Amino acid sequence: ALGAGGLGDLAIRIGYQSYRGDVLFYAVVVIIVLVQIIQSTGDYVVKRLRKHKY
Repeated sequence: ALGAGGLGDLAIRIGYQSYRGDVLFYAVVVIIVLVQIIQSTGDYVVKRLRKHKY
């Protein structure tokens, strides 16, 4: 969540509001990579669980 003091807050305050495009870019890239890792892990777990016959 933005405003929680995390990576999104860093991207907004230091990157966007301070006109530091490099910080904004790298923070957004890290956020996208983290979301993709979490999404892929969740998809893998669901795929494995659906194969089991209960």
